[in-house]
Amino acid sequence: MAAPTGRAVAGAARLLAGLQATSFSIRTSATISSTEKVPHSLWKLGRLNHVAIAVPDLEKARSLYKDVLGAQVSETVPLPEHGVYTVFVELGNTKLELLHPLGERSPIAGFLQKNKAGGMHHVCIEGDDITAAVAELKKRKIRILSEEPKIGAHGKPVIFLHPKDCHGVLVELEQA
Repeated sequence: MAAPTGRAVAGAARLLAGLQATSFSIRTSATISSTEKVPHSLWKLGRLNHVAIAVPDLEKARSLYKDVLGAQVSETVPLPEHGVYTVFVELGNTKLELLHPLGERSPIAGFLQKNKAGGMHHVCIEGDDITAAVAELKKRKIRILSEEPKIGAHGKPVIFLHPKDCHGVLVELEQA
């Protein structure tokens, strides 16, 4: 093989310089480019913990997942401070949380008045520092539905973000 000529070396050098100066955009299934900057934060999101579904008949829904679909299903747990009964359905990579109203002031009762058959209520995503999340989200004008985190169904602090600030989705952040 012959040694490269001066002209070839110069051309390769220009090509390399051009490549180094070029900002490539790599698309993933989520269409996030490598040139997009993720904002620096004192906290970060973790995994999807669960998807919550409001149901008008908790025992019927529990039976569907346990008896018909064969899932591992928890017992019903009342959470009076949140105004709900909960049942968790284990799915391997995440959970479903079945929600039913507890008490007259339950937020789930209002949801079910508007959605008689029930439906998806919220998504829960873990965060590594819920206190830092609250402070940063308030600075960014994201509305939080309570002044302070409350203890959620898993015995960990949780906050809910207003759906109007989260593209129509009620988001629960739970301390990882």
